[in-house]
Amino acid sequence: MFGQNRISDGDLLKSVNQKLSRTGTASQSKVTASVQGGTVTLTGTLQYANQRMEIVKAAQRSPGVRQVVDNLQVVAKKTY
Repeated sequence: MFGQNRISDGDLLKSVNQKLSRTGTASQSKVTASVQGGTVTLTGTLQYANQRMEIVKAAQRSPGVRQVVDNLQVVAKKTY
């Protein structure tokens, strides 16, 4: 569209990954992001449910994100 600045999916993915790495939570867990048409899909596993919100909010803060799809799963760490 005329006059509308649109960020490429590749650039958006870089931005999202930077935001996720700054949380520290995503690097402790196995979280990956993919981007298609401005929609960010988060997949992976988390150790704790409270990590989810921080990761989703970090992805949402990237300029150009239209939507975040949360496919994260919480898998408690096994203790013996």
